[in-house]
Amino acid sequence: DIGPMGDRDTEEEVLLLEHDVPHLPFSKSVLDCLPKLPWSIPDYEFVLRQDLRNTTVCSVDPPGCTDIDDALHYKPLPNGNCQVGVHIADLSYFVRPGTALDLEAQKRGTSVYLCDKRIDMVPEVLSSNLCSLRANEDRLAFSGIWEMTKEGEIVSRRFCKTVIRSVAALTYMEAQILIDDKSRTDPLSEGLRGLNELAKKLKQRRIEAGALTLASPEVRFHIDSETHDPIGIETKELKETNSLIEEFMLLANCEVARHIEKEFPQCAVLRRHPSPPLTNFDLLVNAAAVKGIQVKCSTNAELAYSLENANIPGDPFFNILLRIVSTRCMMQAVYFCSGMLPEEEYFHYGLAVPMYTHFTSPIRRYPDLLVHRLLAASVGQDKTYTELLDRNIVHEWCENMNYRHHQAQLVQRASIALHTQLYFKDKCMDEDAYILFVRRNAVVVLVRRYGLESTIFLKAVDSKVEFVYEEDKCKLTVGRVTLQMFDRVIVQISVEDCNIQHKKLRMKLVNPIIPGVSVEPIYVTMGNNDEPHVPRPDSARH
Repeated sequence: DIGPMGDRDTEEEVLLLEHDVPHLPFSKSVLDCLPKLPWSIPDYEFVLRQDLRNTTVCSVDPPGCTDIDDALHYKPLPNGNCQVGVHIADLSYFVRPGTALDLEAQKRGTSVYLCDKRIDMVPEVLSSNLCSLRANEDRLAFSGIWEMTKEGEIVSRRFCKTVIRSVAALTYMEAQILIDDKSRTDPLSEGLRGLNELAKKLKQRRIEAGALTLASPEVRFHIDSETHDPIGIETKELKETNSLIEEFMLLANCEVARHIEKEFPQCAVLRRHPSPPLTNFDLLVNAAAVKGIQVKCSTNAELAYSLENANIPGDPFFNILLRIVSTRCMMQAVYFCSGMLPEEEYFHYGLAVPMYTHFTSPIRRYPDLLVHRLLAASVGQDKTYTELLDRNIVHEWCENMNYRHHQAQLVQRASIALHTQLYFKDKCMDEDAYILFVRRNAVVVLVRRYGLESTIFLKAVDSKVEFVYEEDKCKLTVGRVTLQMFDRVIVQISVEDCNIQHKKLRMKLVNPIIPGVSVEPIYVTMGNNDEPHVPRPDSARH
């Protein structure tokens, strides 16, 4: 007996079981591998590592983040160049190969983030304490340090194990405020500005090389601190500092990939993103053409250029919709062992780089831990072991990591769906939406305000109403009304709870008005924390 049906905790437990997510408490044999608290860095580590505790290092993460994997530093050099450091939590120091702790982390493969909880890959004493790069505490790190020109060209690079002491654990908003407040001239603020300027140049160079900037609707729930029920929902807002962190994580991952593949060509853990078949883009090309936009997609560079220039005056959201649809055309990125594929298949389509890996999040991803071990062996700061050099075993690890990563994505989406149902449980409201896809008897819509996506099946009360589906034009005509991809519509959102076991978020079409299909609009009655929202008038074609 898991618990009462319909209870939030019970339903989350069911989701974890359905998606085969390991989530039981860590066993005694695993916990026995952990250092005893209080713990401090042994003296001999200061001999083996570079001491960077006097360097102005900081981290930038979402609010409430406790498993801080990465931190950065920026230092101007006398020759006019700058030094950039990417410092990653050294989990490999604590998780040794073949231990019960290592085998459990390998089985889990990844931390899983639900809307109101986190299922850790390693015990919390590591993920949120000893490995987390918290402010004003000495921490073990694995660092990549680059000398760069002001234009972002790499002059030199080195990888080494370090001891760091972060001066600040910032949120994206806090970092953005420091960057924007030009009156602040302290080393932290100046360093963030230096990193920000470099990040813009790195991003521009990636885009020019054909890297894709795609989009997917992401939502954030505001959770009641006592009941843990969702009391608010919104789309995540990305700031310039999100891009700043992303650019240096991408830089580090690309650099480490090249290094470990060169040192271990038969057993490097890499990540590739296969090129999609051109037929995957048919829907995107046709839908854009209806709006008078030409999308070319024979290469990732062509697609990136097309998306960058696909704009409709007066409709800034159209470009985002196009990028969301582009995301659905892509193949899945996967981990692989370098010795199992020819080098021409290492390519990462979305990032437009010949080689890529994951190095920057070892606390939450097992592949990063393997990459740390390979990198440490390559710079003489650790030893290899038999399994790490066996490409068949590494291939098996990669298959499990791909499976665990995919299941984590699925259960995270299911958690969002569950919390969305809980939020709308006693609500019924009309909202603006956009048509993402058109089917023979349905439309898939995106509610921009909440980042929600749902399929609306169109069933006419009058059986004489004619449905005409034109796939090449991405449109569906119902009676005298035409529904087309990217059209703006109004939908009614509610939770259908006729069956407690299968409660579903239900959307119905309000506008355009299709006799026998659309429902009557309502005046929005919402919770105390929300304001009534009256959608804009219909703009779909009749």
